[in-house]
Amino acid sequence: MSAVTSTSRPWRPRPRLLAIFIYTWQSCFPPKRWAAVLMPCAGALLFGLLARVIQSSPDRAFAQVAAEGIFGLVIPIAALVIGDSVLGAEIRAGSFHFTWLSPAPTWQIVFGRWVGGSTVALATIAPSAALAAVVAGSPSSAWPAFAAAAVGSLAYVAVFIAIGCLTRRTAVWSLAFVFLFERLLGAALTGIAQLSPTWESRGIFVGLLDDPPSRLTREGIPEGGAAAVRLLIITAVLLLIANWRMRHIRLSGAAD
Repeated sequence: MSAVTSTSRPWRPRPRLLAIFIYTWQSCFPPKRWAAVLMPCAGALLFGLLARVIQSSPDRAFAQVAAEGIFGLVIPIAALVIGDSVLGAEIRAGSFHFTWLSPAPTWQIVFGRWVGGSTVALATIAPSAALAAVVAGSPSSAWPAFAAAAVGSLAYVAVFIAIGCLTRRTAVWSLAFVFLFERLLGAALTGIAQLSPTWESRGIFVGLLDDPPSRLTREGIPEGGAAAVRLLIITAVLLLIANWRMRHIRLSGAAD
């Protein structure tokens, strides 16, 4: 008797989704873009060196510098460059038409661009935050910094993709989101800070530390795993908004 052959096929990634991911890596990140991403990451290492100057224990000194400098400045700027690269820059240049007019559904375009940008963030931003902790002489803070930077970067890429779908001047509105919405309004209003990747990623970082400075704890902002879950929910909602908007987007030239 001949053996019965199975007709089931092993699971494989969707070809169009994989093509979008590969295209994002190859087309959206030329050498100049990589340089723009790595410059803020180098700034994270400088903040690590700055922590050595603070008259305190290495763990507390790095926690203070990371909360204000790395999570409040380095991560948003680096993620802005990445998020703008995967969508906003192409819309402004007029080259996004080729992807938008392809037979791929909009959710694959949004998700593929987000995955492409997120992998860049995970390969650059998160390691630089962990390495900054080592440079600061606080290796025990490396894992909390990496985890918080990783989750925060995923959320930020989704934020800037959504902004790229919703607005025409993506870079301007992205900067306004970081410095006006997060830095100014988020510092004053807890309700806004609860939706901010900066404040939520800080909450992850503080929650994972063994003995965080009391001044870094903010009432109303979850810490540790709870903050990570909230950021992941925010990320999912933003991707849904971006997908909805992309279904109705109109491209007429080199700008939306």
